[in-house]
Amino acid sequence: MDLRLAAYAVCIEDGRVLLARHAPPEGEPNWTLPGGRVEHAEDPFDAVIREVAEETGLEAVVERLLGVDSRVVPADERRLPGLPELQNVGIFYRVRVTCGQLRPEPNGETAEPVWTPLPDVTRLVRSSLVDIGLALAQTVPPTGHVAPVPVGGPIRH
Repeated sequence: MDLRLAAYAVCIEDGRVLLARHAPPEGEPNWTLPGGRVEHAEDPFDAVIREVAEETGLEAVVERLLGVDSRVVPADERRLPGLPELQNVGIFYRVRVTCGQLRPEPNGETAEPVWTPLPDVTRLVRSSLVDIGLALAQTVPPTGHVAPVPVGGPIRH
């Protein structure tokens, strides 16, 4: 089993959420939250700020920890065939943009960051991370845990 520790930004302003179009070299593009892998010896708090800047061109500050989600992606549902199952441990933060201008990630897999009206999210082909982050932001559960998000239809791992 592979293990991935990642930090994700949930940024909601004026009824819109900041999403990024993930365009991997292999596999279908989908919409996701800005965020990604926590580097060796990096604090997840710092990682989410770095990831927002890298993927969107925006500077952000963390307002609060929303929660932690741990889920296993079965091997047959991973983007690349032949990889083992993946346990993704995601730390979700509510962030606020302080400055910057939206732009794609230079030389990266994030092709297009956009502010998306919340009602439009359900029609997008998106990562389950989007639904997890939005559920955490809307409910702010005291335990920091959200119920599993079913994957299928427009929702992907």
